[in-house]
Amino acid sequence: MAKHEELQEGGLFPVGEKNEAFAQYFIGQSYLNGLVFDPKVSVGIGNVTFEPGCRNNWHVHRDGYQVLLVTGGEGWYQEEGKEAQFLKAGDVIVTHDGVKHWHGATKDSWFSHVAITAGTPEWLEPVSDEWYDAL
Repeated sequence: MAKHEELQEGGLFPVGEKNEAFAQYFIGQSYLNGLVFDPKVSVGIGNVTFEPGCRNNWHVHRDGYQVLLVTGGEGWYQEEGKEAQFLKAGDVIVTHDGVKHWHGATKDSWFSHVAITAGTPEWLEPVSDEWYDAL
């Protein structure tokens, strides 16, 4: 039984639909609930929920940034060349323009965060099973 299974039903925000648009950049299943996608606003805001073990590829944000507001469960965030950070509800992560990073759920927990994103993501290589399993 996975930790924080209640996130399947939604947490602070509803889970949303399976994240098919970005599925090719994830290992495992994620869900996206777009909260703000307004062409008159310079950021997109979405609630992203990860099933246990789900993580996105390494990526960078070009001409922008990303702010992650962790709303539930347990997860990981890692910038290239740095130790992975364990995340829990209430944590805040700021990723600056051009910083290579990844984030996702722990192996045994659902994970949810609100992502405030500006700029264009450049998707890179997957986080290998060996790398992830070593956390």
